[in-house]
Amino acid sequence: MKTSRAVILAAAVSLAAGSVAALAQRNGAVKNSAAEVVDAQGHLRVPTDYQTAYQALGAWAIAADNGQGSKEMHSVYASPGAIDAYRKSGHFPDNTVLVKEVFETATGDMTTGTVSHADKLKGWFVMVKDSKNSHPGNPLWGDGWGWSWFDADKPLKTTSTDYKVDCQGCHEPAKSTDWIYVNGYPVLRH
Repeated sequence: MKTSRAVILAAAVSLAAGSVAALAQRNGAVKNSAAEVVDAQGHLRVPTDYQTAYQALGAWAIAADNGQGSKEMHSVYASPGAIDAYRKSGHFPDNTVLVKEVFETATGDMTTGTVSHADKLKGWFVMVKDSKNSHPGNPLWGDGWGWSWFDADKPLKTTSTDYKVDCQGCHEPAKSTDWIYVNGYPVLRH
């Protein structure tokens, strides 16, 4: 009899925990996705399941230097719950992970006109929201984020050495929106 009570109690606790987790996800709570991409020293990596587990935030087309079409396509993903949290508060909460895929493009004529599409993956840019300065002394963390670039063949090893030198310059125009170009992501608007 004691065994069956223990089994029933364990099942009830498990069911309750699962219900709370599902409700939190549905209500826009941000899962601690940072724990999946950051080690104890603050080294980042590309999350393995971001294309299916994360939410599509938006995409950018980088115009070709000469001629028609685009030279790059950037597809950006946000960790689960980040979009709803942003809509509620106007900022990304701590532990939000943003992943930008950077592709070279192919451009050609189609029935709809000249079209560019993502072709060869160049790499990823990963950012982790961190307002608490969790990794002081790590040159890839600061100004409220962890920052790292990863070449396509090395999703576990960043080539970035200092976010201020390697990353932040591209984000300078977005400083007033916490370094993120939120104007390019219509999904963040109500």
